[in-house]
Amino acid sequence: MTPAHLSAGAQTPSAPAADASAADAGAKSSPKSLYGGAQNRRITIRDLAAAKGRGEKWPMLTAYDAMTASVFDESGIPVLLVGDSMGNCHLGYETTVPVTMDEMAILSAAVVRGTKRSLIVADLPFGAYQEGPSQALRNATRLVKESGVGAIKLEGGQRSLAQTELLVSAGIPVMSHLGLTPQSVNAMGYRVQGRGEQDAHEVLRDAKAAQEAGAFAVVLEMVPAGLAAEVTRALEVPTIGIGAGPDCDAQVLVWTDMAGLTPGRLPRFVKQYAALRETLGGAAKAFAEDVTGGGFPQAEHSFT
Repeated sequence: MTPAHLSAGAQTPSAPAADASAADAGAKSSPKSLYGGAQNRRITIRDLAAAKGRGEKWPMLTAYDAMTASVFDESGIPVLLVGDSMGNCHLGYETTVPVTMDEMAILSAAVVRGTKRSLIVADLPFGAYQEGPSQALRNATRLVKESGVGAIKLEGGQRSLAQTELLVSAGIPVMSHLGLTPQSVNAMGYRVQGRGEQDAHEVLRDAKAAQEAGAFAVVLEMVPAGLAAEVTRALEVPTIGIGAGPDCDAQVLVWTDMAGLTPGRLPRFVKQYAALRETLGGAAKAFAEDVTGGGFPQAEHSFT
Protein backbone atom coordinates (compact mmCIF):
# COMPACT_ATOMS: atom_id res chain seq x y z
CA MET A 1 0.00 0.00 0.00
CA THR A 2 1.08 3.57 -0.52
CA PRO A 3 2.80 5.28 2.45
CA ALA A 4 0.21 7.44 4.12
CA HIS A 5 2.25 10.65 4.09
CA LEU A 6 2.27 10.70 0.29
CA SER A 7 -0.60 11.76 -1.94
CA ALA A 8 -1.28 11.35 -5.63
CA GLY A 9 -3.81 12.55 -8.17
CA ALA A 10 -6.60 10.33 -9.39
CA GLN A 11 -9.20 10.63 -12.07
CA THR A 12 -12.76 11.44 -11.06
CA PRO A 13 -14.66 8.16 -10.47
CA SER A 14 -17.90 7.44 -12.25
CA ALA A 15 -21.08 6.96 -10.21
CA PRO A 16 -22.20 3.33 -9.67
CA ALA A 17 -25.37 2.18 -11.37
CA ALA A 18 -28.60 2.26 -9.36
CA ASP A 19 -29.22 -1.45 -9.86
CA ALA A 20 -25.76 -2.20 -8.40
CA SER A 21 -26.68 -0.20 -5.29
CA ALA A 22 -29.87 -2.20 -4.94
CA ALA A 23 -27.94 -5.42 -5.27
CA ASP A 24 -25.54 -4.29 -2.55
CA ALA A 25 -28.42 -3.47 -0.21
CA GLY A 26 -29.92 -6.90 -0.78
CA ALA A 27 -26.59 -8.61 -0.21
CA LYS A 28 -26.16 -6.97 3.19
CA SER A 29 -29.38 -8.52 4.43
CA SER A 30 -28.45 -12.02 3.27
CA PRO A 31 -27.09 -14.52 5.81
CA LYS A 32 -24.53 -15.48 3.15
CA SER A 33 -23.17 -11.96 2.72
CA LEU A 34 -19.54 -11.32 3.56
CA TYR A 35 -20.16 -8.17 5.60
CA GLY A 36 -22.89 -8.68 8.17
CA GLY A 37 -23.40 -12.33 7.31
CA ALA A 38 -23.98 -15.07 9.86
CA GLN A 39 -21.16 -17.53 9.11
CA ASN A 40 -19.64 -19.08 12.22
CA ARG A 41 -16.44 -20.02 10.44
CA ARG A 42 -13.57 -18.51 8.55
CA ILE A 43 -14.34 -16.72 5.31
CA THR A 44 -12.80 -18.60 2.37
CA ILE A 45 -11.88 -17.71 -1.18
CA ARG A 46 -15.03 -19.56 -2.27
CA ASP A 47 -17.07 -17.04 -0.30
CA LEU A 48 -15.34 -14.20 -2.15
CA ALA A 49 -16.10 -15.81 -5.50
CA ALA A 50 -19.75 -16.23 -4.52
CA ALA A 51 -19.95 -12.58 -3.50
CA LYS A 52 -18.69 -11.57 -6.94
CA GLY A 53 -21.47 -13.63 -8.46
CA ARG A 54 -24.05 -11.88 -6.27
CA GLY A 55 -22.68 -8.45 -7.11
CA GLU A 56 -21.92 -7.86 -3.43
CA LYS A 57 -19.28 -5.30 -2.55
CA TRP A 58 -17.19 -5.93 0.54
CA PRO A 59 -14.56 -4.20 2.72
CA MET A 60 -10.98 -5.18 3.51
CA LEU A 61 -8.66 -3.55 6.05
CA THR A 62 -5.06 -4.05 7.04
CA ALA A 63 -4.21 -5.35 10.51
CA TYR A 64 -0.91 -5.93 12.28
CA ASP A 65 -1.74 -7.05 15.84
CA ALA A 66 -4.17 -9.28 17.66
CA MET A 67 -6.15 -6.60 19.50
CA THR A 68 -6.85 -4.39 16.49
CA ALA A 69 -7.59 -7.44 14.37
CA SER A 70 -10.12 -8.65 16.94
CA VAL A 71 -11.97 -5.32 16.72
CA PHE A 72 -12.19 -5.55 12.94
CA ASP A 73 -13.18 -9.22 13.08
CA GLU A 74 -15.96 -8.46 15.57
CA SER A 75 -17.06 -5.58 13.33
CA GLY A 76 -17.68 -8.02 10.49
CA ILE A 77 -14.77 -7.12 8.19
CA PRO A 78 -14.51 -10.30 6.08
CA VAL A 79 -10.90 -10.01 4.89
CA LEU A 80 -7.90 -8.65 6.78
CA LEU A 81 -4.56 -8.03 5.10
CA VAL A 82 -1.36 -8.30 7.07
CA GLY A 83 0.28 -5.94 4.62
CA ASP A 84 3.91 -5.01 4.29
CA SER A 85 2.46 -1.55 4.91
CA MET A 86 3.37 -2.51 8.48
CA GLY A 87 6.76 -1.10 7.53
CA ASN A 88 5.34 2.42 7.19
CA CYS A 89 2.67 2.57 9.87
CA HIS A 90 3.74 0.00 12.46
CA LEU A 91 7.51 -0.55 12.34
CA GLY A 92 8.71 2.95 11.54
CA TYR A 93 10.36 2.29 8.17
CA GLU A 94 10.17 4.86 5.39
CA THR A 95 8.97 2.29 2.83
CA THR A 96 7.75 -1.31 2.74
CA VAL A 97 11.07 -2.57 1.36
CA PRO A 98 12.85 -3.29 4.70
CA VAL A 99 10.08 -5.56 6.05
CA THR A 100 11.44 -9.06 6.74
CA MET A 101 9.92 -12.52 6.71
CA ASP A 102 10.41 -12.80 10.47
CA GLU A 103 8.44 -9.60 11.03
CA MET A 104 5.72 -10.73 8.65
CA ALA A 105 5.48 -14.14 10.32
CA ILE A 106 5.23 -12.73 13.86
CA LEU A 107 2.61 -10.11 13.05
CA SER A 108 0.59 -12.46 10.83
CA ALA A 109 0.38 -15.00 13.64
CA ALA A 110 -0.83 -12.29 16.00
CA VAL A 111 -3.61 -11.27 13.60
CA VAL A 112 -4.70 -14.88 13.16
CA ARG A 113 -4.83 -15.38 16.94
CA GLY A 114 -6.98 -12.28 17.32
CA THR A 115 -9.64 -13.34 14.82
CA LYS A 116 -12.28 -16.02 14.32
CA ARG A 117 -14.12 -15.21 11.09
CA SER A 118 -11.99 -13.02 8.83
CA LEU A 119 -9.93 -14.48 6.03
CA ILE A 120 -6.34 -13.49 6.83
CA VAL A 121 -4.14 -12.63 3.85
CA ALA A 122 -0.42 -11.96 4.33
CA ASP A 123 2.02 -10.20 2.03
CA LEU A 124 5.23 -11.84 0.94
CA PRO A 125 7.66 -8.98 1.60
CA PHE A 126 10.27 -7.68 -0.79
CA GLY A 127 13.02 -10.24 -1.32
CA ALA A 128 10.86 -13.16 -0.23
CA TYR A 129 9.77 -14.33 -3.68
CA GLN A 130 11.74 -12.46 -6.37
CA GLU A 131 14.32 -15.25 -6.71
CA GLY A 132 11.68 -17.52 -8.16
CA PRO A 133 8.88 -19.99 -7.46
CA SER A 134 10.84 -22.18 -5.03
CA GLN A 135 11.67 -19.26 -2.77
CA ALA A 136 8.08 -18.07 -2.94
CA LEU A 137 6.76 -21.51 -1.99
CA ARG A 138 9.17 -21.83 0.91
CA ASN A 139 8.23 -18.48 2.41
CA ALA A 140 4.51 -18.77 1.69
CA THR A 141 4.48 -22.20 3.30
CA ARG A 142 6.04 -20.70 6.41
CA LEU A 143 3.25 -18.11 6.70
CA VAL A 144 0.57 -20.75 6.18
CA LYS A 145 2.05 -23.34 8.57
CA GLU A 146 3.63 -21.17 11.28
CA SER A 147 1.37 -18.12 11.20
CA GLY A 148 -1.86 -19.78 10.12
CA VAL A 149 -2.83 -17.34 7.36
CA GLY A 150 -5.40 -18.37 4.77
CA ALA A 151 -3.86 -16.74 1.71
CA ILE A 152 -0.78 -14.93 0.37
CA LYS A 153 -0.49 -11.69 -1.60
CA LEU A 154 2.15 -11.15 -4.29
CA GLU A 155 2.97 -7.93 -6.09
CA GLY A 156 3.37 -7.87 -9.85
CA GLY A 157 1.63 -9.42 -12.85
CA GLN A 158 3.79 -11.11 -15.46
CA ARG A 159 6.87 -11.16 -13.24
CA SER A 160 5.08 -13.17 -10.54
CA LEU A 161 3.11 -15.61 -12.67
CA ALA A 162 5.40 -18.59 -12.11
CA GLN A 163 5.32 -17.98 -8.36
CA THR A 164 1.54 -17.70 -8.42
CA GLU A 165 1.13 -20.92 -10.39
CA LEU A 166 3.37 -22.92 -8.05
CA LEU A 167 1.72 -21.63 -4.88
CA VAL A 168 -1.77 -22.30 -6.22
CA SER A 169 -0.75 -25.79 -7.35
CA ALA A 170 0.52 -26.42 -3.81
CA GLY A 171 -2.85 -25.41 -2.35
CA ILE A 172 -1.95 -21.90 -1.21
CA PRO A 173 -4.46 -19.24 -2.35
CA VAL A 174 -2.83 -16.22 -3.98
CA MET A 175 -4.05 -12.63 -4.19
CA SER A 176 -2.35 -10.60 -6.91
CA HIS A 177 -1.42 -6.90 -6.54
CA LEU A 178 -1.23 -4.71 -9.64
CA GLY A 179 -0.97 -1.02 -10.50
CA LEU A 180 1.18 0.78 -7.97
CA THR A 181 3.32 -1.91 -6.34
CA PRO A 182 5.10 -0.26 -3.38
CA GLN A 183 7.87 -2.87 -3.23
CA SER A 184 9.01 -1.41 -6.56
CA VAL A 185 9.14 2.15 -5.23
CA ASN A 186 12.78 2.54 -6.22
CA ALA A 187 11.87 1.79 -9.83
CA MET A 188 8.44 3.39 -10.32
CA GLY A 189 7.99 5.92 -7.53
CA TYR A 190 4.54 6.71 -6.10
CA ARG A 191 2.31 7.73 -8.98
CA VAL A 192 -0.88 6.62 -10.68
CA GLN A 193 -0.34 3.59 -12.92
CA GLY A 194 -2.19 2.64 -16.10
CA ARG A 195 -2.59 6.08 -17.62
CA GLY A 196 -2.24 6.03 -21.38
CA GLU A 197 -3.29 3.30 -23.80
CA GLN A 198 -0.13 1.19 -23.53
CA ASP A 199 0.08 1.29 -19.73
CA ALA A 200 -3.63 0.54 -19.41
CA HIS A 201 -3.23 -2.42 -21.74
CA GLU A 202 -0.41 -3.77 -19.56
CA VAL A 203 -2.51 -3.55 -16.39
CA LEU A 204 -5.41 -5.37 -18.05
CA ARG A 205 -3.05 -7.96 -19.51
CA ASP A 206 -1.44 -8.57 -16.13
CA ALA A 207 -4.83 -8.91 -14.42
CA LYS A 208 -6.00 -11.51 -16.92
CA ALA A 209 -2.68 -13.35 -16.64
CA ALA A 210 -2.88 -13.39 -12.84
CA GLN A 211 -6.38 -14.86 -13.03
CA GLU A 212 -5.20 -17.47 -15.53
CA ALA A 213 -2.32 -18.37 -13.19
CA GLY A 214 -4.86 -19.07 -10.44
CA ALA A 215 -5.06 -15.86 -8.39
CA PHE A 216 -8.37 -15.71 -6.49
CA ALA A 217 -8.46 -11.89 -6.38
CA VAL A 218 -6.60 -8.89 -7.79
CA VAL A 219 -5.74 -5.71 -5.89
CA LEU A 220 -5.69 -2.60 -8.09
CA GLU A 221 -3.77 0.24 -6.45
CA MET A 222 -3.79 3.80 -7.79
CA VAL A 223 -5.09 3.14 -11.28
CA PRO A 224 -7.64 5.31 -13.12
CA ALA A 225 -11.23 4.54 -12.16
CA GLY A 226 -12.26 3.77 -15.73
CA LEU A 227 -9.47 1.23 -16.13
CA ALA A 228 -10.33 -0.42 -12.82
CA ALA A 229 -13.94 -0.73 -13.96
CA GLU A 230 -12.79 -2.33 -17.22
CA VAL A 231 -10.58 -4.81 -15.37
CA THR A 232 -13.41 -5.66 -12.98
CA ARG A 233 -15.75 -6.41 -15.87
CA ALA A 234 -13.11 -8.51 -17.63
CA LEU A 235 -12.28 -10.76 -14.64
CA GLU A 236 -14.24 -13.57 -13.08
CA VAL A 237 -12.35 -13.14 -9.79
CA PRO A 238 -12.94 -10.16 -7.49
CA THR A 239 -11.01 -6.92 -7.81
CA ILE A 240 -10.04 -4.96 -4.69
CA GLY A 241 -9.50 -1.26 -5.15
CA ILE A 242 -7.31 1.19 -3.31
CA GLY A 243 -7.37 4.46 -5.15
CA ALA A 244 -9.05 2.71 -8.07
CA GLY A 245 -12.54 4.17 -8.09
CA PRO A 246 -15.94 2.81 -7.02
CA ASP A 247 -16.47 -0.02 -9.49
CA CYS A 248 -14.12 -2.61 -7.99
CA ASP A 249 -15.74 -5.55 -6.21
CA ALA A 250 -14.13 -4.60 -2.89
CA GLN A 251 -12.24 -1.75 -1.27
CA VAL A 252 -9.23 -1.80 1.05
CA LEU A 253 -7.60 0.86 3.20
CA VAL A 254 -4.65 0.87 5.58
CA TRP A 255 -6.40 0.89 8.93
CA THR A 256 -4.31 3.67 10.47
CA ASP A 257 -5.27 5.91 7.55
CA MET A 258 -8.95 4.96 7.80
CA ALA A 259 -9.09 5.59 11.55
CA GLY A 260 -7.23 8.91 11.53
CA LEU A 261 -4.12 7.67 13.33
CA THR A 262 -1.63 8.42 10.55
CA PRO A 263 -0.05 11.89 10.81
CA GLY A 264 0.57 14.28 7.95
CA ARG A 265 -0.93 14.50 4.50
CA LEU A 266 -2.87 11.45 3.37
CA PRO A 267 -3.30 10.01 -0.12
CA ARG A 268 -6.23 11.38 -2.09
CA PHE A 269 -8.03 8.05 -2.00
CA VAL A 270 -8.21 7.86 1.81
CA LYS A 271 -11.41 8.65 3.69
CA GLN A 272 -11.03 9.04 7.44
CA TYR A 273 -13.77 7.56 9.60
CA ALA A 274 -12.38 8.60 12.99
CA ALA A 275 -9.82 10.94 14.56
CA LEU A 276 -7.95 8.32 16.55
CA ARG A 277 -4.66 10.22 16.76
CA GLU A 278 -6.45 13.12 18.42
CA THR A 279 -8.37 10.79 20.72
CA LEU A 280 -5.29 8.87 21.86
CA GLY A 281 -3.29 12.04 22.27
CA GLY A 282 -6.02 13.53 24.42
CA ALA A 283 -6.17 10.42 26.57
CA ALA A 284 -2.40 10.41 27.05
CA LYS A 285 -2.39 14.07 28.07
CA ALA A 286 -5.28 13.56 30.50
CA PHE A 287 -3.43 10.63 32.09
CA ALA A 288 -0.21 12.65 32.35
CA GLU A 289 -1.99 15.60 33.95
CA ASP A 290 -3.70 13.28 36.42
CA VAL A 291 -0.36 11.76 37.41
CA THR A 292 1.55 15.03 37.70
CA GLY A 293 -1.34 16.70 39.52
CA GLY A 294 -1.90 13.86 41.98
CA GLY A 295 -5.26 12.87 40.56
CA PHE A 296 -4.21 9.32 39.73
CA PRO A 297 -4.18 6.85 41.31
CA GLN A 298 -6.94 7.38 43.87
CA ALA A 299 -8.12 5.00 46.57
CA GLU A 300 -10.31 3.09 44.13
CA HIS A 301 -7.24 2.30 42.06
CA SER A 302 -5.18 1.07 45.01
CA PHE A 303 -4.98 -2.05 47.19
CA THR A 304 -5.15 -2.39 50.98
